Amino acid sequence: MPDQRITLKDIALRVGVSTGTVDRVVHKRGHVSAEIQERVELAMRDMGYEPNLAARSLANNNKPFRIAVVLPDYRQDPYWAQPKEGVERAAESVRHYNVQIEFFFFSMFQPKNFLDSVEKSLKSAPGAVLAAPLFLEEAKVLVAACEEHHVPLVFINTDIEGADILSYIGQDSYQSGVLAGRLLNFGLSDGDHAMLVNLDKEVSSARHLQDKGRGFKDFFNGIDNKSIQIHTAILEDFDKPAFMRAWAKKQFDIFPRLTGFFVTNSRAYKLVEALEPSVQDKVKIVGFDLIEPNLKLLSEGKIRFLINQNAWHQGYLGILTLVNKVLMSKDIPRTQYLPLDIIVKENVDYYLKRTLELPMVIV
Repeated sequence: MPDQRITLKDIALRVGVSTGTVDRVVHKRGHVSAEIQERVELAMRDMGYEPNLAARSLANNNKPFRIAVVLPDYRQDPYWAQPKEGVERAAESVRHYNVQIEFFFFSMFQPKNFLDSVEKSLKSAPGAVLAAPLFLEEAKVLVAACEEHHVPLVFINTDIEGADILSYIGQDSYQSGVLAGRLLNFGLSDGDHAMLVNLDKEVSSARHLQDKGRGFKDFFNGIDNKSIQIHTAILEDFDKPAFMRAWAKKQFDIFPRLTGFFVTNSRAYKLVEALEPSVQDKVKIVGFDLIEPNLKLLSEGKIRFLINQNAWHQGYLGILTLVNKVLMSKDIPRTQYLPLDIIVKENVDYYLKRTLELPMVIV
């Protein structure tokens, strides 16, 4: 009869590897050589270890499965209310498994506050963690801590290349930048200028913003029927209307043929608000996300395209991914890219309705 007291540490000692390596084999998370995987699986069979026993027991006995959710404070940016709502809807759909959600919000402009939230979340001894890792170096601390404590970790919104996590759910940031370039290019003529605008702080630490910018620039570098001059701006004072208006006016003085803007996050509305009314109807703007101020400007034709990053679905699928893995023992792909929906005023109602009608349970 299998010995239920066998632990990952026991197997690691038998094989001569770390418990983290055994954990990766047990949960099929990769980054293990074929030879080591074979030795670990052999030790598991010889020692009678059943890797799914704890998860099945948890589900069958209806013990709480606690998920710590580490997100930017939605009161600072309406975008983050969407994944929060997705998490809450998913928690409702799996409540019969006694899944418990606890939020840990951090300031989206303070890397240290992110680390504080990570520390608090792990002190709560969760069964799993769902996080939006806005800050590259600080996210690596979270990854290492979850690996050390054998806590399954899912990222949304931002992926960290090479991070040993269960899964990433969100957009392909590079391709979203390419798509933004393609959309903006429809409204540009040979010799026009366009601007890549980051309305954010800590851009140098934000991998997803960097990837979007790289994709946008690569698109225009690859076209041969036009010559479009691309400029880049990082505006950390985006919440200061007077500063934004002065900055915007200056750009048109410097670049008379400035015709299009790509805003790399959900704050395209802040750029529109900074433009003179006579300019708003002339320039082409591409931005992200179906938040209320963007939707209003889309309906007025002052934002030409919005790329939907499916923020609501990121939160929703993040929770279901953890439930499917830990409680249902299902295989989970390392990367789960969501569609890059192109939103214009003619189809926006469909996408808003689609979110409201999403099925409650997909596990």
